[in-house]
Amino acid sequence: MSLSAYEVLRVDVDVDDEGLRRAYRVRLRETHPDTGGDAAMFVQVQRAWELVGTPEARAAYDRGRGHASSEWGGATASAAPRPDTRPRARAYGHPGGWRRERYLSLIREWVGRGVEVADPYDPALVRSAPPEIRHILADALAEEETARLVSDLGMGYTVWHDVFADRDGVDPEQKIDHLVLGPSGLYAMLSEDFGGPVGVRRGEISGPNVIGAPVTQLVSRARVIARAAGVRFSGAMVVLPDDAILDAVTVLGKVRGTPVVLVQRSALTTLLLRGIPGAREVGGTELFDIRTRLQQRVRHV
Repeated sequence: MSLSAYEVLRVDVDVDDEGLRRAYRVRLRETHPDTGGDAAMFVQVQRAWELVGTPEARAAYDRGRGHASSEWGGATASAAPRPDTRPRARAYGHPGGWRRERYLSLIREWVGRGVEVADPYDPALVRSAPPEIRHILADALAEEETARLVSDLGMGYTVWHDVFADRDGVDPEQKIDHLVLGPSGLYAMLSEDFGGPVGVRRGEISGPNVIGAPVTQLVSRARVIARAAGVRFSGAMVVLPDDAILDAVTVLGKVRGTPVVLVQRSALTTLLLRGIPGAREVGGTELFDIRTRLQQRVRHV
């Protein structure tokens, strides 16, 4: 039988909200790929938190009405899961695919030639790998989680994953993780996991594991896409784990004329439906025109 959300977080079903949050943070640290945790369990911990992390979600889950409650067992474990017939967003590309391949290549190279890697995701192997290799796996998982969330936005949205964003279209390092187009606007998105809390300094993400200037790079790459396709972006978003930043949405202001926000993963869907405050919405025939232009120009990594 599948574990319940509470079992994944290792708490009793009557735990209070603060105890639940503490357990979630502990389990994130225990399972995080950057610390050699089990990548599959890391994803389960995040999904468990989505099911019970807010009072409303937890009440629905406890009543057996949560969309994914049967995935974990619990109150409705014996019932057959209902098929999900909701229309999905149109999606193109393979989220996290390039980083998954990069991780597999690097982990095998690190182990050494001639040595067979039976399970490249074995927690002991991941734990012993260099930090930069573990970080690539964590980012791949972050991209996959973002893709799972945006797919539920509905048929009014179109998503492109792993998009080349260099002028020549040949450098996978110069990519945008996700382009999301819908009535609330056109957004360039970066999915990141720095393995711990981050801050903001002079409009840029700062922290012990932050390398380079992620916000500046994202905006610069969006400008490359904008020029190539002849479109305008409504804004840019950096999607982070819930425990990485204090607020659900942190507004950074405009970077080279583009509104930028940091958003907790659990708040992403709501933000995309509403749009960044002050960002230009897209509607009517313009939405179809932008979609056509991007379809003609986007190349996937």
